[in-house]
Amino acid sequence: MRKEPRQARSRATVDAVVEAGARILSEQGWGGFTTNKVAEAAGVSIGSLYQYFPDKLSLVDAIRRRHIDDSLAAVRGALAGAESLVAFAEALVANIIEAHSIHPGLHRVLLDEAPGLEAYRDQNSLIEAQYLALYTEAATVYGSDDRGVPASTVGLVISDAIDGVIHNAARRGRLREPLIRDELVRMICLYLADRGEA
Repeated sequence: MRKEPRQARSRATVDAVVEAGARILSEQGWGGFTTNKVAEAAGVSIGSLYQYFPDKLSLVDAIRRRHIDDSLAAVRGALAGAESLVAFAEALVANIIEAHSIHPGLHRVLLDEAPGLEAYRDQNSLIEAQYLALYTEAATVYGSDDRGVPASTVGLVISDAIDGVIHNAARRGRLREPLIRDELVRMICLYLADRGEA
C-alpha cells in the first residue's frame, strides 16, 4: 500500500476498495480486473483508490493478505473453541470453507491468473511461520505423541493437505459439498489420532 489508512473514514475506503476488488476478481478474473472498475464498484474516485494503491498489483496483494488473515483467523477460531479432536476438526473445516466461500471464484484467480504469488510461496516468510505455528499447536494439542514425529512436521502435513483439498474444491466449484467437508474432517481426525500402529 502507498500509505496506511489512519482514520475510520480512510479505513472504510480501503476496506470498500479491497472488497470491490475481490468481487471483481472473483466474477471477471484477472482479464476483467481494472482499477477503474474497482473504484466504480467501491463507490470511490480513482484518485482515492490511487491514494492507497499505486497500481492493481498492490491491490491484489491487499486482497491476498485479507484472504490470508481470514484463513489464519479460521484456524485460531477452531483452536480457541474446541474441546475434542472431532470438535476441532469440524470447526476448522467449517471456518476454512466459510473463509473461502466469500468470493468462490477469487481463489482460482489468485492461484492461477493474478501475478505476484511468488512472495507468498516463500517458505521463510512471516505469514508462512504464523500459519505453520497454528497447525503445529493443533498437532500438539490434538495429535498423538506416540509416533515420534515432531508436531511441526504433523502441522506441516495437515496444513498442506487442507490447503490442497480446499483450494482445489474452490477451483472446481465444490467447496460447499457436504461429502467433501465430511471427508476432510475424517482425514484430519484419522491423521491426528493415528498412534503409529500401521
